[in-house]
Amino acid sequence: MTPRRRNLLLVALLTAAVGVSGCSTVGRLNPFKGKSPPKEVAEGQRISIVPQDQVLAPAEALKGVGFELPTPTRIADWPLPGGTLDQDVENVDAAPDLSIAWRRGIGQGTNRAVHITAPPIVADGRIYTMDAEAGVEAHDARTGEQVWRTNLGSNDHRGDRVAFGGGLAFADGRIYVTSGFRFVAALDAATGRVVWRTPTDEPIHAAPTVTEGRVIAVALDNSLLTFDAANGTPGWTYQALSEPARILEASSPAVEGETVVASFGSGELVALRAANGNDLWQEALSRASPTSSLSEIRDIPGRPVIYRGDVFAVSHSGVFSSTDLRTGQTRWSLPVVGITTPLPAGDVVYVVSKTGQLICAARDSGQIYWIRDLNTGYKAHREGGLFGLFSHESIAPLWTSPLLANNRLLIASSTGELVSVDAHTGQVQKRVQIGAPVLLSPIAAGDMVYLVTDNAQLIALH
Repeated sequence: MTPRRRNLLLVALLTAAVGVSGCSTVGRLNPFKGKSPPKEVAEGQRISIVPQDQVLAPAEALKGVGFELPTPTRIADWPLPGGTLDQDVENVDAAPDLSIAWRRGIGQGTNRAVHITAPPIVADGRIYTMDAEAGVEAHDARTGEQVWRTNLGSNDHRGDRVAFGGGLAFADGRIYVTSGFRFVAALDAATGRVVWRTPTDEPIHAAPTVTEGRVIAVALDNSLLTFDAANGTPGWTYQALSEPARILEASSPAVEGETVVASFGSGELVALRAANGNDLWQEALSRASPTSSLSEIRDIPGRPVIYRGDVFAVSHSGVFSSTDLRTGQTRWSLPVVGITTPLPAGDVVYVVSKTGQLICAARDSGQIYWIRDLNTGYKAHREGGLFGLFSHESIAPLWTSPLLANNRLLIASSTGELVSVDAHTGQVQKRVQIGAPVLLSPIAAGDMVYLVTDNAQLIALH
């Protein structure tokens, strides 16, 4: 798949969602439709929490000022999509050379009909993956040798435009699976045997989070679903605002203690009680832009991250914020359009914008240390066409969420490149050609870093 086609999948899924819903979202996305700002804010209506004139630039006060990062630490497992329940993996000790150790095929890759959305996970010496059609595989984490494969896809949903992908999580000897084919399941991690399988009314493109005997996942209709991890019995649910205009990427909830933090396609960031789903606070990461109709797509496709009492999240509508976990009060916010997961570590927090800007900000204040444009040197060019007709301009690469490994930020792209960036200075240190588009963030376990590509290749770097 070409980088242009992969980038345009964001729009493709948006179009599919609008077509299914048949609601007024089309009107809101029309850039030629006039719209005057309301004088009063109605109940439930979103208002901008970022000043329109705020400029994204390094702070003068931070020039020449250093910051501390956690010491690199070797971790054995990566059992959840964000690594841990609060999704705050800091600085791992892995892959110092960034050389490719091996690569293995894992099944069906991304094409026009189906898409890979499941980040890999690692537990007990095995790495688990899911392809675009709900084929789950276990591989030896050191050698890449396949241990088992279980096909969970169904022909009942062939032709369904949103029947693809899903995600994985590991807990207590089981692999928990969510799927765009409208089911949640548990597999025996040792053999791949199906322990239970529960149908759902809506597709689930995001990976689940598993905690205290409960499986938690966000469905396509902006509902948060829970299931008993032992037998798959449905539990409490939470319904966010309806927002059919969504992005391909999907989010997994973060958990700390008795609090679950989830993000939705509506731009809502919500904290709930894990025991019963009662809401503790809500925040809308929305920022209307008079120059871009795409700001009306409010999705928060990246995972929210809980770190030292704060919640970090970024929306497609242009809000990157730090929120107090206990009260729900915004500590600071920046005008960043993002579809990735923020990475807080030590004194700072990193985020990658949709346009390829890697931003390093002070964790406590939001002031910016530095900004690195990952697309520097990229030159747009004309693609396709016949005798100059019907050609189009190439689209700049999309970049994944960062992984912090040995004080380097590892970020992959839709053009098949993995870059290593100095976490203190923002200088690019190394570039590794992966050979296929990558839109899922790198993970680490042991001394290895792992990637899953759009063409369904599992790649290990040591």
